[in-house]
Amino acid sequence: MLSGRVIGTATSTVKHPSMGGWKLLLVQPYGPDGCSPDGDPVLVVDALGAGIGQAVIISSDGKGTRQLLGSENTPVRWSVIGIKD
Repeated sequence: MLSGRVIGTATSTVKHPSMGGWKLLLVQPYGPDGCSPDGDPVLVVDALGAGIGQAVIISSDGKGTRQLLGSENTPVRWSVIGIKD
């Protein structure tokens, strides 16, 4: 699990069938202090409706993401699991 901030959205005309209908976000992960960027932004699937500028919690749990998308073959690794208040 990592905290981060949504910095953009992504659009794809061709994608894996398991990703059909899912919102894609670009999230900048933060370090332990919760303020400084930690690494490169990651592409995540969003089922919670997060928007640009919102602080989110993301997970790279492959099993959880496969269950969320309903596909054992999905290439998706990251997903939004919470929106910070």
